[in-house]
Amino acid sequence: MAEGKFVSYLRVSTARQGRSGLGLEAQRQAVTDWLDGGRWALVKEFVEVESGKHADRPQLEKALRLCRLIGAKLIIAKLDRLSRDVHFLTGLEKAGIEFVCADMPEANRLTIHIMAVMAQHEREAISSRTKAALAAAKRRGVKLGGDRGVRFSPRHIKLAVAARREKARARAADLAPIIAELRAAGIVTLQAIADGLNERGIPAARGGQWGITQVVRLLEAIDPFVPAASAA
Repeated sequence: MAEGKFVSYLRVSTARQGRSGLGLEAQRQAVTDWLDGGRWALVKEFVEVESGKHADRPQLEKALRLCRLIGAKLIIAKLDRLSRDVHFLTGLEKAGIEFVCADMPEANRLTIHIMAVMAQHEREAISSRTKAALAAAKRRGVKLGGDRGVRFSPRHIKLAVAARREKARARAADLAPIIAELRAAGIVTLQAIADGLNERGIPAARGGQWGITQVVRLLEAIDPFVPAASAA
């Protein structure tokens, strides 16, 4: 029985199919049938008109962004819409987004299992290479183990700070279209923007509700050259 929040992604291969609705209605019905019953909410539907041979999927990116922001699952009607899309599977793995296929629900678990097997294989390969490198270092007389007085260098600290900033920048990029939608709707004050984000179920950077301070930081991350709106 379906529960939670879902974002649907439908795709057709030609502009003609997109205009006529051919294929879309069948996909939409498959999603509706799968969601029948339970406590669920279909937050939004994204429709892509693109060939499966092309890597550019702007609507898919929007769907994945929304799933990340609100913690929703991506639902598609047919496995063949994404099964050959290497870019999608790679992006899905990096994003950590769960998905389900209406025509083959177990594909979600199967895909995760395959990814897990591959990840395990890579971990084992890394472990073997690490052990070989340590053994070689030991043969060269390098002391291994224990506290060798290792301290983080300024370079390491700089890299860590850069990594945190990049993470914040990526989230700001995800939220930028949402902020643009709010502003276009006349929602421009800091408190109103915070309320709009909270109403959409989007958590703040550290979880919890949005407030004026969090909105100010977000707007600065999105566009540091545009003055923040008033708090009134």
